[in-house]
Amino acid sequence: MRYYVVDAFADRPFTGNPAAVVPLASWPTNDFLQSLAMEMNLSETAYFVRRTDAASSFDLRWFTPKMEVDLCGHATLATARVIAHLRLAGEEEGEVIRFQTRSGELTARQRGDTIVLDFPIKAAQPADAPAGLCEALGLEARYVGRNQFDYLVEAASEEIVRNLAPDMSRLAAVKCRGVIVTAASQRSDFDFVSRFFAPAVGINEDPVTGSAHCCLADFWRARTGKAQFRAYQASARGGRLDIEIVGERVLLGGHGILVAEGELHVEPS
Repeated sequence: MRYYVVDAFADRPFTGNPAAVVPLASWPTNDFLQSLAMEMNLSETAYFVRRTDAASSFDLRWFTPKMEVDLCGHATLATARVIAHLRLAGEEEGEVIRFQTRSGELTARQRGDTIVLDFPIKAAQPADAPAGLCEALGLEARYVGRNQFDYLVEAASEEIVRNLAPDMSRLAAVKCRGVIVTAASQRSDFDFVSRFFAPAVGINEDPVTGSAHCCLADFWRARTGKAQFRAYQASARGGRLDIEIVGERVLLGGHGILVAEGELHVEPS
């Protein structure tokens, strides 16, 4: 078994969000998949199996060190990069790679040197802040929303977002996958910034979170009336995303940089 590490939504190595990607011939047990994700100890480990019923089609699953998740953008981009690297699909401009996932069919395609993901919008609805949320973040919220995965919190400024130092033990007690914090960007080259915290699923801070931008795109469309954005996730590593809303879908564009590959000296169970 081979594995690969890809920096997703990165403009150079060691930025963006690293994901492990493991190609499989067939599915081993869930215990094996979870144990290997724990061993990799990255925010996500993606596993894919090539399907035989259609060309350029793959089953795809994502695991944090603690659990399987329903949607992950950066690990999907990383998987598309590995599939192209292995010449299984996706080498030609515009060729569609199809993923069958717990969130339905997702696609990726090459556009120049960028990989573009086609994901569903995951809109947030206004919600009351649960007990301890704003206290754990250390901010006063302009807005609080909730979608099926996460809480969304708008801060008053980019500076507040960048300087957050949440109390992770308190934040882990909030019942959700994670917490997105966002603000309009004060820089001319980005429309908005964000950070993403998910201590409840074993990720204190995720460097770049594609699935969070399925929520953020809709939020900032409502605020600005725009359908295209340049976004920056202001983690320590940092990550850049090109975003376009098309109907009820969101296109997430970014680079995937292959930084490592290796061999696993264990047999799947």
